[in-house]
Amino acid sequence: MNYTINQLRIFLKITQTKSITKASEELHLTQPAVSIQLKNFQEQFKIPLTETIGRQIFITDFGKEIAAATENILNQLNEINFKTLEHQGKLTGRLKFSVVSTGKYIMPYFISDFINDHEGIELVMDVTNKNKVIESLENNEVDFSLVSVLPDNLLIEKIELLQNKLFVISNKKHELKKKVNTKNILETLPIIYREKGSGTRNTMEKFLIQNKIVVRKKMELTSNEAVKQALIAGLGCSIMPLIGIKNELQNGDLQIIPTKGFPIESVWYLIWLKGKKHSPVASSYLSFLEREKLAIVKNNFDWYEKY
Repeated sequence: MNYTINQLRIFLKITQTKSITKASEELHLTQPAVSIQLKNFQEQFKIPLTETIGRQIFITDFGKEIAAATENILNQLNEINFKTLEHQGKLTGRLKFSVVSTGKYIMPYFISDFINDHEGIELVMDVTNKNKVIESLENNEVDFSLVSVLPDNLLIEKIELLQNKLFVISNKKHELKKKVNTKNILETLPIIYREKGSGTRNTMEKFLIQNKIVVRKKMELTSNEAVKQALIAGLGCSIMPLIGIKNELQNGDLQIIPTKGFPIESVWYLIWLKGKKHSPVASSYLSFLEREKLAIVKNNFDWYEKY
């Protein structure tokens, strides 16, 4: 056997994404480069690691066993790197977040300076829907989670990061009027929903129920990016967080429909399990956040206050 660390990393990423294309994107490599390394890695085994049917790649049972061993090897290599830096007096370890999908527009700004100041820290950030975020927190799989709707069934501690604002959004073809009655406009417009389990959807549905509004549900989409593209194409309107549509508002692809009762306001919270024993890295990050939070908001989200 004469495989390289690079081949191990590429093979593991392929098993995780089940796609050459996605693996190449996440590794910032070309697809041919990933394919060649997979081929070179496979040639060192007499048993197939993967199987391709049509355009879909499948991991064989043997491949899954090699992937598990590969992950252990790479984890041990990371530990060697961490130990080396630790003996040099540097902060080391892994910092794990689970973040609701809209939170990808927020969390990187609250992490970047801390990560850049400590080369020995490895960042793991899972961006998913609210239900999965809470599940990973409840299972103690992460250090912190970012949510805009606090969980009902968990004892947590929290830090407020940023205000969350939701508006009625459409493309530029919709004719703007002075603020109109919320019930009338929402019952008239075709509304695009996020998927069940989304924090944005939960907030929207709670608002509609409280105000006894029955809407024309146009379609259901599984990400804010998909909703934005549907809005730009003129497929309907939606209630969306302001934080995710900055560029589209500024370049004129989308607009806010002036509607009485909006914006719906909540708060973006960084949360963790109450009583959790933080690692040195996680404790250091909390100290950084308490010290730098206001400056981060001022430097990166001043545009937010204009709406």
